[in-house]
Amino acid sequence: MKTAVVILNWNGLSFLKQFLPTLIQYTKEAKIVVIDNQSTDDSLLYIDNHHPQVEVIKNSENGGFAKGYNDGLINLKGRFEYYALINSDIEVTQDWLNPLIDQLDKDRSIAGVQPKVRAYHRKDHFEHAGASGGFIDKNYYPFCRGRIFDELEKDVGQYENTKEIFWTTGACMVVRSEVYHQLGGLDEDFFAHMEEIDFCWRAKKQNYAFYVVPSSTVYHVGGGTLNYQHPKKTYLNFRNSLYMIHKNHEGWLFGKVLYRLLLDGVAAFKYLISLQWKHIFAIIKAHQSYFKEIGNLKKKRQKIQAESTVFNTQGFYKASILWAYFFKRIRVFSQLNKRFFSN
Repeated sequence: MKTAVVILNWNGLSFLKQFLPTLIQYTKEAKIVVIDNQSTDDSLLYIDNHHPQVEVIKNSENGGFAKGYNDGLINLKGRFEYYALINSDIEVTQDWLNPLIDQLDKDRSIAGVQPKVRAYHRKDHFEHAGASGGFIDKNYYPFCRGRIFDELEKDVGQYENTKEIFWTTGACMVVRSEVYHQLGGLDEDFFAHMEEIDFCWRAKKQNYAFYVVPSSTVYHVGGGTLNYQHPKKTYLNFRNSLYMIHKNHEGWLFGKVLYRLLLDGVAAFKYLISLQWKHIFAIIKAHQSYFKEIGNLKKKRQKIQAESTVFNTQGFYKASILWAYFFKRIRVFSQLNKRFFSN
């Protein structure tokens, strides 16, 4: 087998019971591996009793999503050509994996691919985490085909073409194992959230490509570990955005960071109007954490710059998604001006 389908699990017994049997049923062509991040429920007992064919890797500590994958995947290094990283709250469909592997097999410059991601609880709509492929705007706000901010489109077949994108979702992505280890895996300082965008960005700086393959479809519960509206998620998203920008932005860094901090202030004001104090404090804490890490981020930036070759900008939107959404009232990806996308 050249592919390992890898689930990172932490106290995910209910999701394993719900979705692991279907994953096994529809994934005969790959080895299924569960990396356990120090669960305290009966996850491992369930796997041992009901699915002994699943390989289990037990991490010695729970260092979060990014470190969890890195610690576990080091045990698989050299055994598989591809890693399919999949959340425990994903429901796969029949023949979901083959189209993704076929796309990777076409070109070694393709570092990763993702399926189309629909919402489990609203199955005719795209899901927040990835939808039909990830993009990023000039101020480094991520969005998707099928999802702009919190606006989710109904899937009526409008984004069925295989397309090169900027980033693939960490909820379900198949990555070339050689590239994963070459880049040092996911950045463990992110802990969780947006680490996959950072990973893709770093890979694209070495001229790798990422694709969405909508002929493969999965359904994502979303917010299984941390609810989308939780203040901790606000903290991680705002902090990790700054981490990512500091590491990867090409050009005048001070100006870009300052502008992003001002935009964060606008977001905080929006929370103030709605009296969401915990989210305001989360943004303040995110900025404090960023400033504490500037020295470390500077070293990472220098390393990335030293290793960069050609920056593959496919999937980059050269305009502001904020302007498109809040001022032009664009809610649908297909209505965005195509001339602003990198070709």
